[in-house]
Amino acid sequence: MIIGASVLQMPAIVKAKQMGLEVAVVDYDPNAVGIKYADHYYNASTMDDDAVTKAAKDFLPDGIMTLATDMPMRGVAKASQALGLHSISYATALKATDKYLMIRAFKEHDVESPWYYMVNDKDELFALRDKLSYPCIMKPTDNAGSHGVVKVDSFEALTQNYEYSLTNSRHGGVIVEEFLDGEEVSVEVMVVKGEVNILQITDKITTGAPHFVEMGHTQPSRKDTITQQQIRCLAQKAVKSLGITNGPCHVEMMVTSRGPVMVELGARMGGDNITTHLVPLSTGIDMTEASIHVALGEKSEITPTIKKGAAIRYLCADEGIIKNISGIDEVRQIPGIIEITLTKQPGDKSTPITCSNDRIGFVIAQGIDADDAASICEKAIKLINIEVNN
Repeated sequence: MIIGASVLQMPAIVKAKQMGLEVAVVDYDPNAVGIKYADHYYNASTMDDDAVTKAAKDFLPDGIMTLATDMPMRGVAKASQALGLHSISYATALKATDKYLMIRAFKEHDVESPWYYMVNDKDELFALRDKLSYPCIMKPTDNAGSHGVVKVDSFEALTQNYEYSLTNSRHGGVIVEEFLDGEEVSVEVMVVKGEVNILQITDKITTGAPHFVEMGHTQPSRKDTITQQQIRCLAQKAVKSLGITNGPCHVEMMVTSRGPVMVELGARMGGDNITTHLVPLSTGIDMTEASIHVALGEKSEITPTIKKGAAIRYLCADEGIIKNISGIDEVRQIPGIIEITLTKQPGDKSTPITCSNDRIGFVIAQGIDADDAASICEKAIKLINIEVNN
């Protein structure tokens, strides 16, 4: 059973069918793109733990999973526990989907992480006036994709942006934490029976302040050997601090002047095509298939078979109405280009990049190494012309 049937879950739905499995999906949207690829459909919100569990008790799957989104992991865990399946515990799922519970767990287990304050209302926010140092980050405790994340440089900016972060919180919680100055990386992980396996380290490109939306990823990391070892050790420690004993993890951290420092992690496969596309292209490991095997309690193959570079770059444009997008056919002819996807079309609105939904599309490339893959992507981006009517 796959929780979610949107484009984000499509790689798992398609892979499970290719593996010869009987597949059920759960989604509140009866028009979700993945439903027609599945054998069974349950109309329920992916964030309704009880509804997901009810659907699981009806379908009686041998394994339950989701990918690329955090909150459905609560339903995955609750339903799996009810049926005695292979998953993280519900308590761990809460820690992995609530940024306050997560960072508190990091501190309890001496995992290098930012200072932080939990804010539940404006009174608590104003009580922080003399406690904070700037710049700092404010973000909702229970959202993803950079929704509601903002960097602020003063207490006045903090109060002005509070409503922005708060409206992006599903349950009304906001966290204020240390701004980490450095380079962002993610670590793609597979945990099997308590053993934390590092599959790949991903270098990231973001928009920077104030919203830090991810605009590119490259594998393998080009960080030096010592730094990469520090990254691996921190990722393993962070995963264990939340009690994750089975399944994939997507770990995000900043490499700062004091070394790697945790940002957050998801107890599921990473989004942005990192785990579904880049990991297989750079290592030969089919992380989607491996995750399905782990969910089923089966042996998963996570040994690298190739050593190449993989990269993705996201498209953006000036603000306005998209008039025309050209150059796609030329880009398809570039050696190493694996995929080109447009998430917006002529007639759609191009907006400033404040969250992942604002991006216009992406290109994915495979190269002989990370530099080659990144170069192919950059060449492709330059050939794509997005005309906007201001």
